[in-house]
Amino acid sequence: MKSVTNVIEVSNLTKRFGRLVAVDNVSFAVREGEIFGLLGENGAGKTTTLEILEGFQKPDRGTAQVLGANPHSAHRDWRDQIGLVLQESDFDPVHTVTETVRLFAGFFSHPRGVAETLELVGLADKANERVGRLSGGQKRRVDVALGIIGNPRLLFLDEPTTGFDPVARVDFWSVIEGLSASGTSIVLTTHYMEEAERLCDRLAIMARGQIVAEGTSSTLISEMGATTVRFEMPPGLDPSALCALTRANFVVRDNMATALLGSDLQGVLLRLITWAASHDVTLHRLEVLRPSLNDVFLGATGGER
Repeated sequence: MKSVTNVIEVSNLTKRFGRLVAVDNVSFAVREGEIFGLLGENGAGKTTTLEILEGFQKPDRGTAQVLGANPHSAHRDWRDQIGLVLQESDFDPVHTVTETVRLFAGFFSHPRGVAETLELVGLADKANERVGRLSGGQKRRVDVALGIIGNPRLLFLDEPTTGFDPVARVDFWSVIEGLSASGTSIVLTTHYMEEAERLCDRLAIMARGQIVAEGTSSTLISEMGATTVRFEMPPGLDPSALCALTRANFVVRDNMATALLGSDLQGVLLRLITWAASHDVTLHRLEVLRPSLNDVFLGATGGER
């Protein structure tokens, strides 16, 4: 069996800015070929963590190995294997999209083709447009094009789909999945939980400079446990009778019966539906809602559901 290689290994990483501890004793690893998500509210420490991994910041304590090297002291051949999509970039507005991307392609030893790159990020029809005339979302696509033009082994994407409309965001997910399928390892930060759940093989949630949850999205959701069942209360059914027949703790508010269920979800639903069928009752607005990654995120970071 082929052993798994880690492209990133972080151990007890700490970074302070005066009295502020931006990154507090963080440890994690990113495996070769996976998409690893780093999630957190603004100020959680994820961008500082990325800046250390990219070589822009030096940690006060702990170690970070990226592609086998210390990012802060790595040489040009290391940088040649790294792609970056930062939160904000600034380009010469008079250059065209093609000119801008071709300029950055010259910084790498084995870049992908400019036309291919523009096609990947959905800018083929804007190839000859001046950057200054692009919309905000289109400029963000230029950021992404510059991040992948070097054909990187490891790609850092810091909120790459900010400014994208919903259709463009879904289209770009396919780009990221394609890069991953071709062997590129990816570290992604995003505020879109749907994006993280769709793309990330594993993820870590940061709060107050620390990792407070880590794993696959499905594992984290499963560990949260309870599934919500709710429906419109049938006329004439008493809440206590509902609890007795289902053997679940249903709460009735505004004529809606709601319960949080764990391992006995199937049994409760079976008893409920069997009762409804035998009494010729329709359970209006019946819903079974599993926890979402957003619920996990809010629970881990202390936010309100």
